[in-house]
Amino acid sequence: MNFKVLAIAASVCVSQSFAIFGLGVHYAPNFGTSLDKTSPATVLTLESNGIETGHVDYAHGSFSGMQGLGLKFWLDVLPFIDIEATYNVQWGSYNADLYVYDAENSLVKKQAIELKFDGVPFGKSTPKFVAMNGDLSITYPITSIPIIRPYIGGGLTYYLNTPVMSEEFVKKFMAAGGDALLSSETLTSEEAKVLADKLSSQLQDEGLNTSIGGHIILGVRAKLPVIPIAFYVNGKYYFGGDFDDEIEFARIALEAGIGLAI
Repeated sequence: MNFKVLAIAASVCVSQSFAIFGLGVHYAPNFGTSLDKTSPATVLTLESNGIETGHVDYAHGSFSGMQGLGLKFWLDVLPFIDIEATYNVQWGSYNADLYVYDAENSLVKKQAIELKFDGVPFGKSTPKFVAMNGDLSITYPITSIPIIRPYIGGGLTYYLNTPVMSEEFVKKFMAAGGDALLSSETLTSEEAKVLADKLSSQLQDEGLNTSIGGHIILGVRAKLPVIPIAFYVNGKYYFGGDFDDEIEFARIALEAGIGLAI
């Protein structure tokens, strides 16, 4: 009796513990991507009859590292290789402010800038650099080990990311005259808010930056027999892709999650 129970248990453990396909959700931080803080720089001079009556400066804050979440779909059923598709959203927050000064160079108003991007799940908020990517990976699994499946592979990556509200962008906006305040003698609190809103709208009109690159993946999935739950963790090294000059994009990201394996 005991021998039969042990035989059945052993056969289950050494049998294929992986499913036809799986769908998971994961934590996907990027620890190295950063944006450096800038010092206030004049982006708008206020004049009356050729005499300076004040000026507007702009500066943004910094962030280091990004939080992230993602979804993963994978196929285990193919011979020799597995296929997985991943979608990640990662974000880092920074402050962006306009500083209004009078003719005596005294600070009159500090106006925070809020941003709202369509298709980005944060609503209207302080500026965020949001990086999204879709990965299609072909991996080679090691199937001789029960319960766990190490694998290595690579594939294509489609990058989408928001532009940064940089000093260069703000100066370009001012030079284009799009704010209708270039000749104002003063800049009231209400006008400063309108200017900030116009900057936000203009940055949204720039749209998302898109580009194509690739990645290398090294990871492991674990699944007990019978139970349709799998755990996975993998690291990815990314290459290619276009990002704003002010963004220092780290090429290594982590994914750790749990999924339903059927």
